Amino acid sequence: MHPLTDAAMVPVPGGVVDLRDDRRGTRWRTEIEPFLLGRFPVTEADLTPSAGGALPLVNVSWLDAIDVCNQLSARSGLPQVYFHDAVSGDVTCDWASGGYRLPTEAEWQYACKAGTGGYRYGEIDDVAWYEDNSGGRAHEVGGKAPNPWGLHDLLGNVWEWCWDLYDEEVYGSYRIFRGGSWAESARGCGASVRRRSHPTFAIDDLGFRLARTLRSDG
Repeated sequence: MHPLTDAAMVPVPGGVVDLRDDRRGTRWRTEIEPFLLGRFPVTEADLTPSAGGALPLVNVSWLDAIDVCNQLSARSGLPQVYFHDAVSGDVTCDWASGGYRLPTEAEWQYACKAGTGGYRYGEIDDVAWYEDNSGGRAHEVGGKAPNPWGLHDLLGNVWEWCWDLYDEEVYGSYRIFRGGSWAESARGCGASVRRRSHPTFAIDDLGFRLARTLRSDG
């Protein structure tokens, strides 16, 4: 079990990342400000310390994930990031807050690639639990090699929710998740793979990882 402290967060340097949407045939470049990203996906023990072990927290919807971010911020004495209007259903994000949040998909892909240029940051059996080696289940975090920035399980094990809407015009409120899972084929575990679902969707191979904005006031 890893403690939910800043020691479990990895500083990610600023830079740029190129993204693409193969469905629409579009490409774009996004600037990334320095931020913090969880070394591992959120685990059951992060939410419920008595749970023990370090299995990824799964069966969490996007709405569950933002609620957990706020819970963990409160537990750590950090400001709240997300505000959910119970009447409209709208969720807003205070990007200047130093509390826990989901990464944007640009942040996620940038951190996943960690300066590497390929589809993956290493050989798949070395870095990911996926269909061919998972035994049909999730595994405790940190069991595979990290990427060059010390981040584990970005590929395989569990998909990870990101903040972003997928395509509001076509899919409405659907949100993006990234990275592949223990149930996914090798092809589905890559830095540029994009999937989406309704923010209430939850399944046993989908979790999330914490990010934090680096505040200028410390």
